[in-house]
Amino acid sequence: MSFAHESFAHDLRMQSSPLRRKVENVVVDRRRFVTGAGALCFLAALTRRGAVAAQTKAIRFGLTPVFLDNDLKLLEALKSYFETATKRPVQLVQRRTYEEITALLISGQLDAAWICGFPFVANRDQLALVAVPLWRGRPLYQSYLIVAKSRQAQTLDDLRGDIHAFSDPNSNSGYLVTRALLAERGLKPADFFSRTFFTYGHRNVVRAVASGLAESGSVDGYVWEVLAEAEPRLTGATRVLRRSEWLGFPPVATARALAGSANVRRLQQALLNMDKSEAGRKVLALLRLDGFASESPRLFDTIAAKLALVRRLG
Repeated sequence: MSFAHESFAHDLRMQSSPLRRKVENVVVDRRRFVTGAGALCFLAALTRRGAVAAQTKAIRFGLTPVFLDNDLKLLEALKSYFETATKRPVQLVQRRTYEEITALLISGQLDAAWICGFPFVANRDQLALVAVPLWRGRPLYQSYLIVAKSRQAQTLDDLRGDIHAFSDPNSNSGYLVTRALLAERGLKPADFFSRTFFTYGHRNVVRAVASGLAESGSVDGYVWEVLAEAEPRLTGATRVLRRSEWLGFPPVATARALAGSANVRRLQQALLNMDKSEAGRKVLALLRLDGFASESPRLFDTIAAKLALVRRLG
């Protein structure tokens, strides 16, 4: 190649450098655009997935020993009804104690739970009512003191020195009511009974008294009455010595932070409308309930007063 040719080639390269830079910049900008668009598409896909997940998020519903929890037919019917009514998958979460379910509820690990009036008033600042069951037309029930059918005891005083069965240390009917009754006399269970123990289930209290393992017991009156229909031989071995005043029925509650969530709203409507469908009425029939209603937290003021009395005694 001659010197002239080399000079021309050099000038051409120099003249084309700005053009090359423009082309390179266009390529880089295109790559950035494609990368950015891809990221936006990815984020949009994640958003869509999140929306779908939110729409199909399982409802977690807790059950405590107040529930007749060994009836598989009932549990299956309840789960099926909830899933149909809420249009979402439902997980029924069961634990042995009220404390465990209450802890899961307060921490937001459950959307709602059927608990007891005692843990509800004890944690009133952290919990909100979802619905209250209606039993025999009212959102009320009683605590029963029971003894063996053949026993001659007539009053609470006749139970002094007994081996006494409680249901759960966080149960209203299975513990707090009797504890408050003794507190009115300035007494604690250890001052009155020779020994006490917890059965962690109202049916188990009835079994303990019926079998002679305990001489007396504190039990949920609703559970005793349902058992009287379902297992008359079991309750037939016991007798109700004392019925408490009428108290707020064990409610369905949620954490205050979740009270306005979609899951809780769907669940609340499913409960309040349970008596309006064949599947819902089937569940209610198994539970021996009339339905669920919206109630004021003041329904549980009497239970709160009992808790305050017990706490004052220490």
